[in-house]
Amino acid sequence: MSNVQENQQENPVIVGLDIGTTKIAAIAGRKNKYGKLEILGFGKSDSSGVNHGMVLNIEECIRSIAVALEECRASNPNLTIKEVYVGIAGHHIKSLQTRGDRILANIEEEIRREDIEALIKDQFKTFIPQGDQIIDIIPQDFTVDALAGLTVQEVIGMTGIKIGANFHIVTGDKTAIRNIHRCVTRSNLTVKDLVLQPLASAAAVMCPEDFESGVAIVDIGGGTTDLAVFHEGMLKHTAVIPIAGVNITNDIRQGLGVLRTQAELMKVQFGMALADHAQSNAFITIPGLKGQQPKEISAKNLASIIQARMEEILEYVVYHLNQLNLLDKLHGGIILTGGGSQLKHLMQLTEFKTGLPTRIGFPNEHLAAGYRKELMMPMYATCIGLILRGFDDYENNRLKFTSNNKEEHFERKNELQDQKESKEETDTVELSAEDILKETFGDTSASTTLQVNEPSSEPTITSNFPSNSLFDIVDPTISQNEQKEIRAEKTERRKVLIKNVFGSVKNKVLYWFENVDDEKLDQ
Repeated sequence: MSNVQENQQENPVIVGLDIGTTKIAAIAGRKNKYGKLEILGFGKSDSSGVNHGMVLNIEECIRSIAVALEECRASNPNLTIKEVYVGIAGHHIKSLQTRGDRILANIEEEIRREDIEALIKDQFKTFIPQGDQIIDIIPQDFTVDALAGLTVQEVIGMTGIKIGANFHIVTGDKTAIRNIHRCVTRSNLTVKDLVLQPLASAAAVMCPEDFESGVAIVDIGGGTTDLAVFHEGMLKHTAVIPIAGVNITNDIRQGLGVLRTQAELMKVQFGMALADHAQSNAFITIPGLKGQQPKEISAKNLASIIQARMEEILEYVVYHLNQLNLLDKLHGGIILTGGGSQLKHLMQLTEFKTGLPTRIGFPNEHLAAGYRKELMMPMYATCIGLILRGFDDYENNRLKFTSNNKEEHFERKNELQDQKESKEETDTVELSAEDILKETFGDTSASTTLQVNEPSSEPTITSNFPSNSLFDIVDPTISQNEQKEIRAEKTERRKVLIKNVFGSVKNKVLYWFENVDDEKLDQ
């Protein structure tokens, strides 16, 4: 058996399950020898029973999960899925900052990882409102006696009398957490871990330079807008804003007097975030109901409705950054991701409202060659990030990691596949967002449902996907050994980035599920 095949079979199959308001996505992946994700299976379905990130109807949500899993398994019949990493969001999510200190039992001994874990476990005693439950405790900076601003790696091995740390604690409603858990377990799956969606999205779209310079990740989904702020190499803040794509669709439906499906289609095909860029003489023709004449919608009115709601979302982002006193300190600016980030001219609007440089975050940085173009879309950043969280647990042997997911009969087809993998590290992926939108939604210019009277008013997307040259380009003129060293360095930097984003050192049972009793709830 070749070394390549051994490496492939040693790495586990990790599955991310993103339960969103508008879609449910299941993606299975395995890391290849270059440390990049090979997508083994992909499935999605329209979400039902979920509103603003919270499960309201368990039975409907289970049916939607089943469709996504069935499609994922159909894409790879050899795939066995038994456990998943699940994202959590919703307006019930809250965060707070706290401080913890612990006197060491033996000052003569070096500080061990067990001492840090005990310090983190102490934070589960933090007072939180009744009905809430701690989802995650993320250490920020540590102190040992009078020394401050230390990382976990620096603390382990030091000596001192007292260790302390600042913590970012994420809490959520117990019922909401329980409902997600019930939906997954009733789908004959095991919840491997519950991950805050803003962190998952951040892991998928960030690079080490972002982590160092300071950025705000704004994930505009269907039901919520998730915010994660990083500064000085650590997570500073997370928040869930209960306004997102569904609200925009409802505004269009009510403001223009159209059906919900028509409002969603107009938003996707012709929506833009700046009304000034919409042509005043462009109109969208909506087929009338039975016996009624077709209705003409002004493209400028459509853009005005979308801009008003997007400005409201960005005002929340600015508010959070002002509360942290970081609005003028995030030199990396804002990274927009999620399905809502695909609105035309949203980057310009964001830069105008926040004064910060802005770019779209695509989850292509961690993906190996040969995956479906659709997976490069920002709406799948959370699901890709969930897989990265799983490999972070695996590579650090966190939670005594074992995987029950499998891909049977995995074989390398021939040597050409190995050559393709080697070439992927030297190729830059250059795909237009318009091509990917067409693959997902079809050719919008030939739509039979909607029609634009002015051809010049059809939306065009001019921005290309970033090449991420830091990771994807290797000078072909240097020797193969040097190329291997460069690839190894890139892989290690990616691992460090993911570890820093999640910032967790827990290796025991999932505390937030200890009070979940599905059998009792099902009676």
